[in-house]
Amino acid sequence: MKEIIEVEKSSGNIFADLELPDAKEMYVKAVLAMKITEILKQRKLTKPQAAEILAVPQNRVAGLYSGRQLKGFSIDKLMGFLTKLDQDVEITVKRKARTHSAGEIRVAM
Repeated sequence: MKEIIEVEKSSGNIFADLELPDAKEMYVKAVLAMKITEILKQRKLTKPQAAEILAVPQNRVAGLYSGRQLKGFSIDKLMGFLTKLDQDVEITVKRKARTHSAGEIRVAM
């Protein structure tokens, strides 16, 4: 007998799908942290080198890599890390789409 597995389509934000508080903020932080670590890896920077560029202790860089210690970083701080890594950060505010019941926060790379 085959087991029937129910599948639910994701909203695109795993934190919201799990009904976690502050899901939008958690999502934005996760995406920004992924981009930061992607750049650090592309540049083949060691954690001490990254810590020096980002002006944070080395254990904080390790927290970024693991994605487990993002509570200690604000969205503003993560955007600041991106500018220190020679990235432009652009924020666009526009009217919500008619298809959504509420405004959304998205990060495009």
